[in-house]
Amino acid sequence: MQVISGGAQGRGRADPEAIAHALGGCARGDAASLREIYDRLAPQMIGVALRLLRRRDLAEEVVHDAFVSIWEKASSFDPARGSAVTWVFAILRHRALNVLRAEGRTDLVDDFEPLALADDAPDAEAVVLSLSEGGALRRCLERLEPQRRAAIVLAYSRGLTHGELAGRLGIPLGTAKSWIRRSLLSLRECLA
Repeated sequence: MQVISGGAQGRGRADPEAIAHALGGCARGDAASLREIYDRLAPQMIGVALRLLRRRDLAEEVVHDAFVSIWEKASSFDPARGSAVTWVFAILRHRALNVLRAEGRTDLVDDFEPLALADDAPDAEAVVLSLSEGGALRRCLERLEPQRRAAIVLAYSRGLTHGELAGRLGIPLGTAKSWIRRSLLSLRECLA
């Protein structure tokens, strides 16, 4: 399986029900089901792997390995524990993190700034201030603690990963993940 092109035309959608159905097919040994998952998710998977690994050759290798794992472990997918798309991307992330560990690149703090991630773009507070004063999103963001607000704004305005956020904010990786999860819940509640 070559992971260079972007899948079948018109099918590159992350439809959780279709992916769950295809995983069931993989569990029964249906190779066409694996192709279905590939056609729908490979472009996004390459993008995620590239963000984590910053090398196309490694990203393609990790995506290939992820599809091998998906094929082998499809029977272990349990829809009661989460969405099929989340399950697939968890496998991809696990593979990518293993590559980073093997290369000794687990500490993303050291290689954060040299990768031109610090640029002239506005900081998190400037992004919040640029939102409409009477807007619900600004009101809800302002309710968050400053560091948590910075984490959520940087994650969504600059597309920073949890590791990059941890490096930028000087916090442990687990804390960055927790802040994003809790902040999203707070925002969802506030905006509802």
